[in-house]
Amino acid sequence: MNIFDILGPVMVGPSSSHTAGAVRIGYISRNLLQDTPVKAVISFHGSFATTGIGHGTDRAIIAGLLGMQPDDIRIPDSFSHAEKMNLSYEFKQVSLRNAHPNTVVLDMRGMSGRTLQVQASSLGGGRIMINKLDGIDVNFTAEKPTLIVHNQDQPGHVAEVTSMLSHKSVNIATMQLYRNKRGGYAVMVIETDQEIPAESIKWLEHLEGIIKVTYINS
Repeated sequence: MNIFDILGPVMVGPSSSHTAGAVRIGYISRNLLQDTPVKAVISFHGSFATTGIGHGTDRAIIAGLLGMQPDDIRIPDSFSHAEKMNLSYEFKQVSLRNAHPNTVVLDMRGMSGRTLQVQASSLGGGRIMINKLDGIDVNFTAEKPTLIVHNQDQPGHVAEVTSMLSHKSVNIATMQLYRNKRGGYAVMVIETDQEIPAESIKWLEHLEGIIKVTYINS
């Protein structure tokens, strides 16, 4: 067991789940967007909706979207920093089926026009789970180097990705495959034991049938 599982994360409080976890959700969502967020609609579910404001969850999410980490002393003042950095935001409440009590849905738009919807939950101790990307189930923690490949649901794409990782001596820790329908839109989520070289990410992006590639190592 890691000592941080006992003591909790280094953070600006008051709550590891409602504050530190919320910051990390915002931070990872920013990375998933692969752009500087300029607009965000943030919908809180469950405990996030009922007690989140008292624990600073709203300020924590905004802090993460601005690129802050859970131990950043600027978190309590994130609203003023958002104004300076031209991030507009709106908070809502939502009721989701079969969702963790500490769940949020973020609808984001970036400076270049890129958009993304992320559903994520805070599991406690600062740990999080990304549950959905643009409505597709994914379920990953982003604690390991994580490769997310959006592609057309066609034969061969899984083999191309796994062959590349093998060629670069990158071991797969976990691998999950999702699709919205047969022959439709598919997502691969691969957590690895080693970092993936930047040139390999660029190579994947140019393969036929690959829609988008996102790599998180944080």
